[in-house]
Amino acid sequence: MSYLLGIDVGTSSVKAAIVVAESARVVAAAGREVAIHTPRPGWAEQDPTDWFEAAVGAAREAIAAAGTGGHAVHGVGFSGQMHGTVCLDAAGRQVRPAIIWADTRSGPQATALLADLDPADLAEHAPGPPVAGFMGPTLRWLREHEPETTARTATVLLPKDYVRMRFTGEATTEVSDAASTWLLDIARGEWSGWLAERCTVEPGWLPPVLGSAEAAGGLRAEVAAALGVRPGIPIAAGCADQPAQALGHGLLDPGTDSVTIGTGGQVFHPLAAPHVDPGLRMHTFNHAVPGRWYALAAILSAGLSLRWLRDLLGMKGLADAYARLSALAEGVPPGAEGLIFLPYLAGERTPHMDPSASGVFLGLRLHHGPAHLARAVMEGVTMALAECLALASGMGDGEVRQVVASGGATNSAVWRQIQANVYGVPLAISAGEEHASLGAALLGGVAAGVYESVEAACARLPRPTDRVEPDPAAVAFYAAHREQFRALYGKLREDMHELIHR
Repeated sequence: MSYLLGIDVGTSSVKAAIVVAESARVVAAAGREVAIHTPRPGWAEQDPTDWFEAAVGAAREAIAAAGTGGHAVHGVGFSGQMHGTVCLDAAGRQVRPAIIWADTRSGPQATALLADLDPADLAEHAPGPPVAGFMGPTLRWLREHEPETTARTATVLLPKDYVRMRFTGEATTEVSDAASTWLLDIARGEWSGWLAERCTVEPGWLPPVLGSAEAAGGLRAEVAAALGVRPGIPIAAGCADQPAQALGHGLLDPGTDSVTIGTGGQVFHPLAAPHVDPGLRMHTFNHAVPGRWYALAAILSAGLSLRWLRDLLGMKGLADAYARLSALAEGVPPGAEGLIFLPYLAGERTPHMDPSASGVFLGLRLHHGPAHLARAVMEGVTMALAECLALASGMGDGEVRQVVASGGATNSAVWRQIQANVYGVPLAISAGEEHASLGAALLGGVAAGVYESVEAACARLPRPTDRVEPDPAAVAFYAAHREQFRALYGKLREDMHELIHR
């Protein structure tokens, strides 16, 4: 029996999973938390060494928990948080702490890029709008505010690429994560001189771009000793966390989208061609599968909205708080008896790209109570995600026939049914939790020759067995409800902005 190691370099933790190659099944997993530093308001930094040490610790624990012995591990793959920036000098030493995706200091640079460039040019050359925290705008900020940093910089890497460099000794990136930098020509899978010039990025800073399943080197002897595995094991270039999760779900081709409701919410829409939204309301990136792409839409306050309500209702600290909220919501009919919630508690990305958008309860009356609030929050988050699905579907490659759901919302039966009814298509519930690490491990299997291709690896995955069918009457009700939801932002935008900037 062959085993694979997948390592996911996340924002709050680094996770590792051991996967049985023959069944594509996770048999052991472990994680290590990593700190986020905020030296100034709006800044978000991490120490890359923390990622490496956490990766070694989590991998060692997962290997031990699997009980297979390190000699049985045949390949390694990585996934990781997208967009971030690690600056290295000519000797491969970090120049400063990493600036990660949650950092907003480059907001003015992103705004300036958007204002200075023609939307048609952006749609032709860029994967979507420039966003604070993406590597391109971040490097422009560093050029303007920390010239001593850019003067010492020889190479820039994404987070998981830094950790992989520590495992292999080779500084490279791969196409899916490179796409998230706002510096890649996504159609060609090569660095874009046009984007690099506008972000004042030196072409020499950018490492070679590999295929996601391509071997990026072998495991260094000292790291192998720390893990208790054989040195020289092939290590795949890996991929960004979103396509890694898609691989863990088996999402390669158009027709099935994934919706993840965690703190934020993400819609992953596979594409057969590099279509870019002309309205610049979402991004298009390269998939980990050669010749495929995906549209990525995001909302900022998905599960976060329900957590906010939990705390508001005095349920913080209760082990069964979310189960209680789910039970409350189940007792209220669709539409929450005239109550609508706009989930813009932290601003919004898709489709509004508006950091000044605000959360709203509309329709509050004396008869509304905690149960109505819970139902309205679940419905509002779901309708916001439905808007993302609709935009992504409008980019081509056919209609969405099924949605694979993951994240904390899948633990709620009522929220699962709300999703199926609002999306209007069957909802498949993804089994397991470590989808990003699983997807990374599958890429490691391809790099090691265990699988012939990414497609062959994903064919081994077990298919979801839990499926929620939409209720036709509820689908019709929510279709009308969504029209009202969709119109509210435009009616309230000016007031939102006035209040938040008062």
